[in-house]
Amino acid sequence: MTHLQRREAEISQFVVTAAQMREIEERIFACGMPVAALMEKVAGLISRRLVAMIPHGKSRVGVLVGPGHNGGDALVVARELHFQGYEVWIYNPFTKFKELTAQHLQYAQSLGIPCYQAIEQLPDCDVLVDGLFGFGLERKLTDAMSPTGYAYASTIEELNTWKQPIFSIDLPSGLHTDTGEVLGTAIRATHTFCLGLWKLAFLQDQALDYLGNAELIDFDIPVADVEAVLKDTPRFTRITTGKAIANLPLPRPPVTHKYKEGHLLLICGSHRYAGGAILTALGARASGVGMLSIAVPEYLKPILVSHLPEALVIGCPETETGAIAQLQLPEKTDLSSFDAIAIGPGLTTDSTPIVQQVIASERPLLLDADALNILAQMGTIPTLQKRQAPTILTPHEGEFKRLFPNIPHIHQDRVKAVQEAALQSGAIVLLKGARTVIANSQGSLWLNPKSTPALARGGSGDVLTGLLGGLLAQAIKKQLPIEDIVATASWWHSQAGIIAAQERTELGVDAFTLTQYLMKAISQ
Repeated sequence: MTHLQRREAEISQFVVTAAQMREIEERIFACGMPVAALMEKVAGLISRRLVAMIPHGKSRVGVLVGPGHNGGDALVVARELHFQGYEVWIYNPFTKFKELTAQHLQYAQSLGIPCYQAIEQLPDCDVLVDGLFGFGLERKLTDAMSPTGYAYASTIEELNTWKQPIFSIDLPSGLHTDTGEVLGTAIRATHTFCLGLWKLAFLQDQALDYLGNAELIDFDIPVADVEAVLKDTPRFTRITTGKAIANLPLPRPPVTHKYKEGHLLLICGSHRYAGGAILTALGARASGVGMLSIAVPEYLKPILVSHLPEALVIGCPETETGAIAQLQLPEKTDLSSFDAIAIGPGLTTDSTPIVQQVIASERPLLLDADALNILAQMGTIPTLQKRQAPTILTPHEGEFKRLFPNIPHIHQDRVKAVQEAALQSGAIVLLKGARTVIANSQGSLWLNPKSTPALARGGSGDVLTGLLGGLLAQAIKKQLPIEDIVATASWWHSQAGIIAAQERTELGVDAFTLTQYLMKAISQ
């Protein structure tokens, strides 16, 4: 691996808040980096990317300029594109600017680059560059905020109706840096150049419709400065391909056997949801777990055996509704015989006593689906605080609300909500969504930056439960960090969906198909 590759792998893992980014920049400036020099460097990098990305024959560029240093970046970009032969027009509706931004505006005007204060005056452009507001915006964008009476919010709404591609600098104007909230209105970017370090908004579901394609513009922030700012705070880690793959395959010595490679017990399925048991088991198979035991209602045993002949399928007594009535484990076996237990998919709430029994055990535990609903009925926080062994919860948003009704702001800030849930419960919480968020009881976070809408299909979560359960059993056996394994499972699951969607289109990725792409996802 080259120095640049190592640098890219390291810097792309960091995720920062607006306050942390300010502190990092202040350290750089305090060490002697001139603000003007950094602006030139950043804008130069953006300009080169734009030259490479603007389609051939498209030479008319409109640059939207704000009053702060984001506007200064945009003005340097405008100047550089002008020097490259592009026809550039500047839209700058503000009357007051930061000193450096004002200087760049003066120079751009001296070069003869036309400037307009009304959006309707801006000539027809092939592309737009958004430099109105960068990171750190807190107030809502409204027409009333304009000191000149000009309608900024209405202008952004109008820009969003235009057909030209919009390239945003650092963050689409109008998005909150940490939560991804739309502050009144926001630019819907085609492409966003995130400057220096990834900001939290890029991992928040509510921002995704505005970010377009996103890339990091690395302007060589010293890693030591980043570490110095982040050392005393819970770490936000972006799950990268390199980091996830580093955990796979889980290490195996030359001499081993199945029970040394983890023994997972799955408890799942009912007459009504037989498919959930099959999908969960197929996900666990792909994990490479050494031994897989599956407890299902007796009725489902032949079906599971036909799909997974290598697994130990345990048929259990059934309730009148076809759910598991009682765990009937093999002779000389109890819950302590397993390295990890995953429970929930297809279970129904008629199996409440089984969930209560498993939660009372001292085994590492993964709860999903109906097991989460039963936990919510039991009382999430007091129940989990009694557990000594590791617990992993994998809710979607609806299940999260039932589990943690005292955390009301999941829509406003998914990251903060998951962080609070993990701190309160002591569990590792994986919140499913377009951008999966994982938190542990120390407040640290792992964020999955990539996924696909193809996974919005019934059964996809069951596959994740099996995959994660199998990895968990192996991690416990090998004494590996559980949080890293949870992050790896999240990446693996989404990567399989991405590859499947590329080959079969998003409509062609049902949950069973997804299981067939799990191995392909880690072999490419």
